[in-house]
Amino acid sequence: MTTSSLSMNGSSNIRAVTLGQLRTFLAVAQAGSIRGAAAALYVSEPSVSATIAALGRELGAPLTERVGRGIRLTEAGRELAAYAARILGLADRARRAVREAAGAPGHLRVAAVTTAGEYVLPRLVAAFLARRPGTEVSIEVGNRAETLARLAAEEVDVALAGRPPAAVGIRGEPFAPNLLVIVGPPGHPLAARRAFPPTLLSGETWLLREPGSGTRENALEFLAAGGIEPGRTMNIGSNGAIKRAVALGLGVTLISLDAVAEELAAGELVRLRARGTPLRRAWHALHRDGGPLPPSALAFLELLRSRRARPAAARGSGPAGRDADRPPHRG
Repeated sequence: MTTSSLSMNGSSNIRAVTLGQLRTFLAVAQAGSIRGAAAALYVSEPSVSATIAALGRELGAPLTERVGRGIRLTEAGRELAAYAARILGLADRARRAVREAAGAPGHLRVAAVTTAGEYVLPRLVAAFLARRPGTEVSIEVGNRAETLARLAAEEVDVALAGRPPAAVGIRGEPFAPNLLVIVGPPGHPLAARRAFPPTLLSGETWLLREPGSGTRENALEFLAAGGIEPGRTMNIGSNGAIKRAVALGLGVTLISLDAVAEELAAGELVRLRARGTPLRRAWHALHRDGGPLPPSALAFLELLRSRRARPAAARGSGPAGRDADRPPHRG
């Protein structure tokens, strides 16, 4: 293997598949068209077509097929797409690790689910850069499904999320508590009650994050376990929009305390202390198992490990945060 090609010897007499070919192929897979890939790569469409055709010949299988005026990946192409993403990600990881070993500034690639990306990760990155001020940091934020996909494809070194996936090859390390609370608008009739039966929340409009969100999964599990029958549900794609909708009286929601600590302290939202809440979860640092990580990624993981016993690293301080740590009142 050279810096630009992968040698593959086998019955197909494959000579060499270059990283450039894989990069072009992956651009086609992501864009869904030759034109889109050419625009993304700033090359001509004939150049992209020729590269895909040559790659198919090297591998001994057609990678795309025409559908009307467009194209789609063949079964072989879909199989290659997953490998191509990982190969390119590993190549980039190797390049960064070598450069860091030679004394160049590091480059940390990290992804986070939306809540962690908005309310947990910024403080951690600030602490990390205080330790390693010359490091470049790239951050990707999305829902749980998007974040796990980036990690699986080697697009990032570390991901911050809730429960680790069951997928083989991904390791999760808890580093901070993640308390999920139910919130409603000021003046909600249940705001003054403690440890009330969850079924009293039946008939409410429940505001849920979009499909693919870990918070949504937790909310649906809580509704089912508590025997709660929503009057209706509403899907909203961001924490900020959900908080605003709750404050305006459009419904109630289950959400991370990290996301609402300030609003609770300011009285803009109120806790609804249904029995069994808060749900006690943990934030996890996820990374691929069995492969080396660049020094910058290892340093970031070490920072998270050093903060496991320091909840303030991931949770807002103040009255709302302190109150949430207490067990629900059972009297």
